[in-house]
Amino acid sequence: MPAYYPPASFHFKVEFLGVSGMSGDTEQRFQEVSGLSVEVETEELREGGENRFVYKLPKRAKYPNLVLKRGLLTNTAILNWFKSAMNTYFTVPVYDFKPADILITLMDETESGVAAWKVYQAYPLKWSSSDFRASDNSVVIETIELAYQYFERTL
Repeated sequence: MPAYYPPASFHFKVEFLGVSGMSGDTEQRFQEVSGLSVEVETEELREGGENRFVYKLPKRAKYPNLVLKRGLLTNTAILNWFKSAMNTYFTVPVYDFKPADILITLMDETESGVAAWKVYQAYPLKWSSSDFRASDNSVVIETIELAYQYFERTL
């Protein structure tokens, strides 16, 4: 009987679908992805005369922000997409900016997809870089935080 080995979490790629210039391999490599979780909000209902418990009724699903981290790249398609969003959020009455769907694929040693998550209607909220320290010998990390509607596991 063959043994099952869970996939390693370090081999993945992130594809921004519908964003021009994001098809290159450099654009798809990130150091860390977090925020792929869902939580169902509940409402408590107390019934008169029943003191042993409180009913918890489901309301809606809640998704945290998606956070992507990677080594700092200059003049990239994702940075241009981010700038486009920031320039149109507050200045243009009808947004020219289009949110992007994002495909996150966990891969095995043969570059085949083991699992995939499709994130729908993502738009940027925050961009930041790690601190600069003359005493450290580390790579500058850029962090991109995105809001999204929902995600589905597709593979």
